[in-house]
Amino acid sequence: MIESMRTPSEKRGLPPGSLIHVGDVLESKTSISLIDYNKDKINELEIQSVKEILEYKDNDSVTWVIIEGLTNVSLIEQIGAAFGIHHLVLEDILNTHQRPKFEEYDDHLYIVLKCLLPEGEQFTVNYEQISILLLDNFVFLFKEKKDALLHPVMQRIRTSKGRLRNLGTDYLTYAILDTVVDQHFILIDSLDEAITSLEDKLLTSPATQNTLNKIQKLKREIIGIRRHVSPVRELLSEMLRSESELIDEKTHVYLRDVHDHAIRVMESIELYRDILTGLLDIYISSVSNKMNEIMKVLTVFASIFIPLTFLTGIYGMNFDYMPELKWKWAYPILWIAFITIPVSLLVYFKRKKWL
Repeated sequence: MIESMRTPSEKRGLPPGSLIHVGDVLESKTSISLIDYNKDKINELEIQSVKEILEYKDNDSVTWVIIEGLTNVSLIEQIGAAFGIHHLVLEDILNTHQRPKFEEYDDHLYIVLKCLLPEGEQFTVNYEQISILLLDNFVFLFKEKKDALLHPVMQRIRTSKGRLRNLGTDYLTYAILDTVVDQHFILIDSLDEAITSLEDKLLTSPATQNTLNKIQKLKREIIGIRRHVSPVRELLSEMLRSESELIDEKTHVYLRDVHDHAIRVMESIELYRDILTGLLDIYISSVSNKMNEIMKVLTVFASIFIPLTFLTGIYGMNFDYMPELKWKWAYPILWIAFITIPVSLLVYFKRKKWL
């Protein structure tokens, strides 16, 4: 449930590095879980304090600390103090309006990106910020809420003794990034279904205001998706260019694979944006064609009734010397004219295929 939201403007006037949670409160209670592993053993537990994390500081194993819920500012500040994390990094972790980016420090790396989750039949996108701190033997993961996003990575750690259990924190970071980026393919599939359904409806049914509303809603969603997905390519490129000892050269091949996935996601988003632009053009053309049909019918009726109005206008005038008024067959002849003129015009319009 979303609670009260703090906006970035609330930090106005505060010094750099001031720690305050900014954004929607997606999880009111902060929870910490820890997975410590190497190729031979694995240890999982729930953590209540930072002191328990410090017990693993001198281990040679990989320690993955997962913090879910960002309301406990004091806890995040304690983690930063215990592991020498820069205050500006802690500030960015607590500000959930971050643009995806990669920052390099002497003894740790900071990665932040958005996980995009589709929701509902109307294709609504939920955004969750994922912050990663990569240290020598530690990986800290900061999430806005509890969910099953990273359960596949946890399951691989529990059941496999392959690369994930044998390699270091950089490979674990790759596995997390790979999971988040691959989640975007699920989003793309949902977007494809929504656009295909809208396209079928637009091509088989008359265009309505509701159709226009759906097109505009999807265009807004795609703008938001593009804003959060596009920088991921740059983020991964910077990681590949990094000379930090925390990223082993052997991990580069895996990061390049994630980079390729990010490019594919971005290309799909650009494609769907073009398709939506085309659907909007089809909608406008459909409305214009419908208007043309209406104007055509009105023009036909106007063409029929203009000569009739002309005749009734003439013979509705009160002149004394109108010889036709004295004719015995004047009235029937006038009715014959009233009938003949519309019928002749209708036949003519049918031949011209205007009706």
